[in-house]
Amino acid sequence: MTNPPPPGNWNDPTWSAQPSSPAPDPTLVAGQPVPAQPGPVDPYGPADPYAPVDPYAGAQPPAAQPMPSYAPPGYAPTGYPPQYAGYGYPQPPKTNGLAIAAFVLAMLGFTSCITAPVGAILGHVAQKQIRLSGEGGAGIAKAAIIVGWILTGFLVLILAFYAAAIIYAIATSDNGSSY
Repeated sequence: MTNPPPPGNWNDPTWSAQPSSPAPDPTLVAGQPVPAQPGPVDPYGPADPYAPVDPYAGAQPPAAQPMPSYAPPGYAPTGYPPQYAGYGYPQPPKTNGLAIAAFVLAMLGFTSCITAPVGAILGHVAQKQIRLSGEGGAGIAKAAIIVGWILTGFLVLILAFYAAAIIYAIATSDNGSSY
């Protein structure tokens, strides 16, 4: 079977009397499996693309070094010094005690308002100590400052309200006593 000639008066160089599909293989018998056709070969790929690739296949340790021995977890391998508890792991920094005290005083400001400004001021002092010493507790100190100053602001508003109420009561009271 051949392709029809192209329309128009031009010659297509790819059009010739080539068949549209290759001729059937005379060695194939109907009903039997078709043998696999070889595809392009990847020179960098493994011989079997579905086989696992082991980069250390055939690798041997140097002859001068003995094989390392593996010990159960928690024990040092033979030939190494014993490991001590906490060795090699950084310990978390100690929490600044003043930051804890500032937070406690700031929280006590909910019940006794006088401790809130003290907690806020101690929070500032604790932040400076933490910056200089590298101790932990910066978040606690910041929370003490925030809570302390908010509660101090409420305390000032309440005192201003009471002062205004007292001044209003004095100004509207009857100065003359009728006894």
